[in-house]
Amino acid sequence: MLIGILQTGQAPDVLRTEMGDYPDMFIRLLANRGLTFRNYHVEGMDFPKGVHDCDGWLITGSRHGAYEDHPFIKPLEDFIRKAYAERVPVVGICFGHQIIAQALGGKVEKFKGGWAVGPQEYDFAGTPVNLNAWHQDQVVERPAIAELAGTSAFCENAALLYGDRAYTIQAHPEYGNDFIDGLMRTRGKGVVPADLMEDARARFSDRNSSAAVADRIADFFKQNRN
Repeated sequence: MLIGILQTGQAPDVLRTEMGDYPDMFIRLLANRGLTFRNYHVEGMDFPKGVHDCDGWLITGSRHGAYEDHPFIKPLEDFIRKAYAERVPVVGICFGHQIIAQALGGKVEKFKGGWAVGPQEYDFAGTPVNLNAWHQDQVVERPAIAELAGTSAFCENAALLYGDRAYTIQAHPEYGNDFIDGLMRTRGKGVVPADLMEDARARFSDRNSSAAVADRIADFFKQNRN
């Protein structure tokens, strides 16, 4: 199954050299699950010709806000609505989670409660899930067509399911502790409160649900839609 990765941002230069860029992280995350990949740098206006160019789509994270005025935002929203209408499955992570919700009638804004950084505990339909997060924006109103699939005390709309058409997650299953630590060193200084970053570092451990969430993502892509 061919998955088109719609890249909406880039890792910091020094981290990209060490750990790869966002598409590389997703390819590692979803390896050995019957998926192949093609990358489109939509942040740079490299869009697919149509929603059927791949069998499914994955929208990455980004340092941009879904509500900001960037050239790629409106075309990406149009693409999402087209894919939804034609039942081509879409997965969104962090910014991808937010832009899908916004495109389909939800609301995204800078969360008044501040930042989520590092390991976070979620409830995914009764299953405890631990994933790394890096965000201040949140989906504050989910679309009427979306079902709540994951939540936490800090982030109510932590995962959303749109039938068999879209599955979105606010946290980052593709981020390891090393990448979160790198973000704190490169993008966090002067932006994220220092005590919040130190607390995140203290919570780093091997107890992470990325592999289980990768299984969920792959199963969502591969389900029968006939």
